[in-house]
Amino acid sequence: MFLTILIAAALMLGLALLFTITLSIAKVRLHVETDPRIDRINEILPGANCGGCGAAGCASFARSVVEGKIAADGCPVGGPDTSALIADIMGIELVAGHPLRPVVRCQARASDRLGQAVYSSIATCAEANVVPGLQACTYGCLGFEDCFVACRYDAITMVEGLPVIDYKKCTNCGACSRACPRNMIARVPFSKAGMYAVACSNHDPGRAMKNICKVGCIACGACVKAVADLFEVKANLAEVNYDDYDKADSAPAAEKCPTKVIVAFGDGQSES
Repeated sequence: MFLTILIAAALMLGLALLFTITLSIAKVRLHVETDPRIDRINEILPGANCGGCGAAGCASFARSVVEGKIAADGCPVGGPDTSALIADIMGIELVAGHPLRPVVRCQARASDRLGQAVYSSIATCAEANVVPGLQACTYGCLGFEDCFVACRYDAITMVEGLPVIDYKKCTNCGACSRACPRNMIARVPFSKAGMYAVACSNHDPGRAMKNICKVGCIACGACVKAVADLFEVKANLAEVNYDDYDKADSAPAAEKCPTKVIVAFGDGQSES
């Protein structure tokens, strides 16, 4: 009996030793070298894992930068300081550009929306967006606060069913833009602290617009006449040419707009 136990113990010990040797050999042969720059970049990232860079998280972003899939200045939360450190690790020079910041492409508060039904059972914009006939404007804000919930930095408040962005708190992570099922929160290049944008997303003809919203773009072209270099009307909606934004003053277009749909966004500016 003792001999049987001894043999079994020896056999188990032998198997354990064999597995240990096999795993050690496999670890050496299957080991994949990791570029040390990935860990260095990951260490200096803010750790928000917000996805604003387009990657799944900060670790994925670091790897993508080293692999050349994402630019060194692709972290919106880290900002210029983090981008400079990443560029130094990568041994490259950054090309100057303007940060993308969110603007709400709608200014219709609850009282401005015509023909909007009330559904007490709906809790989110994602749900409301698939309900036919809930809102006459199929482009505008639904007001169920998906963007507010998605913002992790307390940078959005809801005013009469419309999101208002606090740019002093906003980190430009893009979570609000991704949360909006109607893609109503656009990210535009801010070449100045305050930027003008068209606070409307509706492409319906002007006459139809008047029947569904009090403050939407009616495609009248007054902005184009005021500042032809920066504005144009496409598919019944005014648009800003941000590539040439610094070449002219947008304020005259805002003043001429009959529905006041050209709004100033940004630090020290008002969205209301």
